[in-house]
Amino acid sequence: MTSPLDIILLIVAVLIGAISSLLCFHSGRKKQERETNAKIGSAEAKSREIIDEALKTAENEKREALLEVKEESIRSKKELDREISQRRNEISRNEKRIQNKEEALDRKTESLEKRENSLSQKEESLQKKYTEADEKLRQISQELERISGLTSEQAKEHLLKSVEDDCKKDAARLVKEIDAQARDEAAKKAREYVVTAIQRCAADHVAESTITVVQIPSDEMKGRIIGREGRNIRTLETMTGVELIIDDTPDAVVLSAFDPVRREIARVALEKLILDGRIHPAKIEEMVDKARKEVDQKTKEEGEKALQEVGIHGIHPELVKLLGRMYYRTSYGQNALKHSVEVAQLSGLMAAELSLDVRMAKRAGLLHDIGKAVDHEMEGSHVELGADLCKKYKESPIVINAVESHHGDKEPTSLIASIVQAADTISAARPGARRETVETYINRLKQLEDITNSYAGVKKSYAVQAGREVRVMVVPEKVSDADMVLMARDISRQIEAEMQYPGQIKVNVIRESRVTDYAK
Repeated sequence: MTSPLDIILLIVAVLIGAISSLLCFHSGRKKQERETNAKIGSAEAKSREIIDEALKTAENEKREALLEVKEESIRSKKELDREISQRRNEISRNEKRIQNKEEALDRKTESLEKRENSLSQKEESLQKKYTEADEKLRQISQELERISGLTSEQAKEHLLKSVEDDCKKDAARLVKEIDAQARDEAAKKAREYVVTAIQRCAADHVAESTITVVQIPSDEMKGRIIGREGRNIRTLETMTGVELIIDDTPDAVVLSAFDPVRREIARVALEKLILDGRIHPAKIEEMVDKARKEVDQKTKEEGEKALQEVGIHGIHPELVKLLGRMYYRTSYGQNALKHSVEVAQLSGLMAAELSLDVRMAKRAGLLHDIGKAVDHEMEGSHVELGADLCKKYKESPIVINAVESHHGDKEPTSLIASIVQAADTISAARPGARRETVETYINRLKQLEDITNSYAGVKKSYAVQAGREVRVMVVPEKVSDADMVLMARDISRQIEAEMQYPGQIKVNVIRESRVTDYAK
């Protein structure tokens, strides 16, 4: 058990420890304050030194800056004085130069005034001389009129006529020479290209023509085709749009229609009916439908075959079908599709010779007669219809122009259009390509002779060599040698403008002078 004395001692010890701790803390604090005051005094002294040094430095820099400004102002003043001096010297030189120019101008002005006075005097002198010359010329003209017996107007007219005759002769001679030279060079080049193209293009001698006669096994079949009270033949004609001609021709029925595709459908349907043997309205309708599908398929196949043969692609499917329809179209006995393929091949060969776009030339040649596929159904020429179809199906402007210009309806705007025009003529004019009726042949010859006989001074004219040449006999007293050249040229241009013909026509103008005398 702890005694009170121990407690008191413990309290006293705690008090003594606390007092000693307070004394130690107080002494340490005083020491720290003394150190802090010493540091503050040292820092204030350093700051006063730094401030003094900075003030000295600033004062020095200020004096240096003032010195530099003074020096710069002195330099600027010197440069300004020097520049002003140079300007003054330059101005003085310019003033002297201007003064010299003014003096020179004054001298030139004086000289020009003197020349002007001299020219005025000379002009007056020349005017007097011109007046005297005019008077002498008038006197000479009067004397010439008196001697010749002609007035000045008559003499002028005579001289103009003489000059006109000479100019006409020179012009005719020049036209003849230029024309001959151009024809020789053009003919040589054209002959090379055309011969090369023809040699490399193989075509049938006689093109296939559309069949219009259907063979039947016996005349008994004619009655079955007609049917009871003519109902079979009426049904067939109504379904196909073709007229059946059943006459005394043995074992044959003739189909007559303006549209070759309809005629082909009727032919195929009739042949199927004959093979089947059952001919009545229902069967006729069935066979006509089958024939129409068969012809449509054949049309598409022929169009695609033509594209493969020519070697082009990318043509609209509707144009391909129209190309196939041309298989059943003929012109003067020449198959229209084969003619188009032949023109395409010739155009490609000639384009290759001229280093042009061969594919474009073949495309234009193949489509040049595309209007013939629809000219039985639509109004307008095959040229107009073909151009409209090419525009409708987005063909290139070169192809459209080739279609429009291949018969001369429009001017060709590219070499490819001219090539197609030449290839079309070659294909139509080659031996065996077309046949011409006697009536058309006679009309062409008559038209040739009518054109040549319409010219003044023509005595007679003859169309020879199947219309390939026309010989014109002129009256020598009315047509001179110079007039002959111009007449031949005019006749050729009129024939080109008014007639349609394959190949070319030679115009021969003949002027023959005969002198007859008798020995007695």
